[in-house]
Amino acid sequence: MTKQVWLFLAQGFEEIEALTPIDVLRRAGAAVTVVSITGDLMVTGAHEIAIKADVLFEHLPQAQPDIMVLPGGMPGTNHLNDHEGLKQMIRKHVAAGLPVGAICAAPIILGDMGLLNGHVATCYPGNEKRLSGATVTSNPVEVSLPFITARGVGAAMDFALQLVTLLFGADVAAQQAARMVVNH
Repeated sequence: MTKQVWLFLAQGFEEIEALTPIDVLRRAGAAVTVVSITGDLMVTGAHEIAIKADVLFEHLPQAQPDIMVLPGGMPGTNHLNDHEGLKQMIRKHVAAGLPVGAICAAPIILGDMGLLNGHVATCYPGNEKRLSGATVTSNPVEVSLPFITARGVGAAMDFALQLVTLLFGADVAAQQAARMVVNH
């Protein structure tokens, strides 16, 4: 059965933090659906790179994906954090024991929601206070299920490979890393 991943975009998302997981997860065999929360399939990142999403948030099926992914970037993270429908979906996803990946500033969404209590997490420097209840580190990536958090652009490949590990196992992640000539 194909693993389903939903990655959410808002205006001002960090391009590398979105495209790296999309690419690496698709290489590993995941069915990645890029979701726009903007009401428009074309979403422009923080560095003026426009990406065409696969579907609008309001047209998502009722099914749950195997994992949800939240890229960071500003003001993209703030737009994701302001989207009540997305936050309801995150709560339902976490309540079902399913993982959520968040990179850069995006872990503040989970912190603001009070979901990180008792978890270990990392985020873009300067946002640590927003990870309410978490033990915060400066590591590139932290896995404290159901959450996978990462620090920023420089951790995008490690973050993506950790998502692959979670979905497909360490062997598949190692194979993908080797094919991409990544030290993992």
